[in-house]
Amino acid sequence: MATPPIPIAYQQELPAVPDWLNKGDSAWQMTASTLVGIQSMPGLLIIYASIVKKKWAVNSAFMVLYAFAAVLICWVLVCYRMAFGDQLLPFWGKGAPALGQKYLVGRARVPESTHEVDGKTVTTEPFYAMATLVYFQFTFAAITVILLAGSVLGRMNIRAWMAFVPLWLMFSYTVGAFSLWGGGFLYQWGVIDYSGGYVIHVSSGIAGLTAAYWVGPRLKSDKERFPPNNVLLMLAGAGLLWMGWSGFNGGAPYAAHIASSIAILNTNVAAATSLLVWTCLDVIFFGKPSVIGAVQGMMTGLVCITPGAGLVQSWAAIVMGILSGSIPWVTMMILHKKCSLLQQVSFTFLKLFYFLTIASFVDDTLAVFHTHAVTGLLGGLLTGLFAEPQLCKLTLPEPTRGAFYGGKGGVQFLKQIVGALFVIAWNLVSTTIILLAIRIFIPLRMPEEQLAIGDDAVHGEEAYALWGDGEKYDPRKHGWHGSSYSEDIAPSPYVNGARGVTINL
Repeated sequence: MATPPIPIAYQQELPAVPDWLNKGDSAWQMTASTLVGIQSMPGLLIIYASIVKKKWAVNSAFMVLYAFAAVLICWVLVCYRMAFGDQLLPFWGKGAPALGQKYLVGRARVPESTHEVDGKTVTTEPFYAMATLVYFQFTFAAITVILLAGSVLGRMNIRAWMAFVPLWLMFSYTVGAFSLWGGGFLYQWGVIDYSGGYVIHVSSGIAGLTAAYWVGPRLKSDKERFPPNNVLLMLAGAGLLWMGWSGFNGGAPYAAHIASSIAILNTNVAAATSLLVWTCLDVIFFGKPSVIGAVQGMMTGLVCITPGAGLVQSWAAIVMGILSGSIPWVTMMILHKKCSLLQQVSFTFLKLFYFLTIASFVDDTLAVFHTHAVTGLLGGLLTGLFAEPQLCKLTLPEPTRGAFYGGKGGVQFLKQIVGALFVIAWNLVSTTIILLAIRIFIPLRMPEEQLAIGDDAVHGEEAYALWGDGEKYDPRKHGWHGSSYSEDIAPSPYVNGARGVTINL
């Protein structure tokens, strides 16, 4: 039997493959990058557009769309190397473009991540091209800014937002990223942030609360009644967010190996546990499960496990899920209401918890402070307790253990506290300075007439404005003469006005 001819395409000489390129690692890292990108586009875009009041759907979606595009351009122009390049200061890298072919096709490398292993100096050098690492880290930068946006939905001037995104990326995000991931002083000291509990979630939560304070509150009518315009669509976005988190935490080791597998399993275990705990608390205290509450629980579980996803055992992931489904629930549902009992106590521990009620005085639209700052801090501290020594050896440069495993684990817990305090302080100060500088030239808050009308005034577009061939929908013309849904049905406890609790994400 004659051998079939070899197709011409396969007769061509293939390009040389560098010795350092591992095709499995490269393929996984690009897949993980895509998964994280999908969390933002379209994941968070769908969530934001559907969880807000109908009149803010287009504006909320546009804030995500703009941020994703703006962050990418700023990232390759200067910010990537500020976060992962050569050191300028102990907490900041030297900004430079990441666009040159020679730079992008070379082996990925984080130059300041040097450490001693068995007497040898070792630098983080994944087995794929620099272009892969640049894009992977961009998706983390983009989602951080987009999460921050959740605090100011429904009133921030869109021009102010367009100025804020590149400035905050440059002067706030890159500092945390370099300090903890790029070889800065917190990295060298041994603070653990496996995949962004501090760099992403604490940063976005603190910066979001700060921005919400300076921008000011929504209209009173929006604060009192802010129902989601499409709960089922919100669930679709939440599903993309949950599934995308496998790339978020699974890509953190920069390779397709054991730590990635552990991280992905722990991520899903913590999310499921937290969702169930949150739902049970809703049923126990409010008599019925809430879909929005379940999404909250999912989110807090994902955030909490992030700082230690590949470093803790799976039983610890369940513990972290239980705590992330209960502690943020308490800060949102109880401390958020400024409980009079806590106002009267003098014990230091309870005062610390009462301090969290500062969020009650700020109109944080989607309560990013609770679901990201509080939960990210919780996850970072729990990682300081539960980091397992053998798992730590798989990804961390130095021998590390949590306090639960004895030895010097207690020191690690203290390092986690110090790292969190630095991230909190930097984001509080830098976000304030950036917004005050922008305010000199651009009002931070929309004019009152735009706030009253919403999308149509801001963008000249509405999400659900038309019926048929350009006809405005009037329910009375189509046989409906009853009262609105919101008047017939008791509102969810997650809708403003029911218990004074913001719809949170």
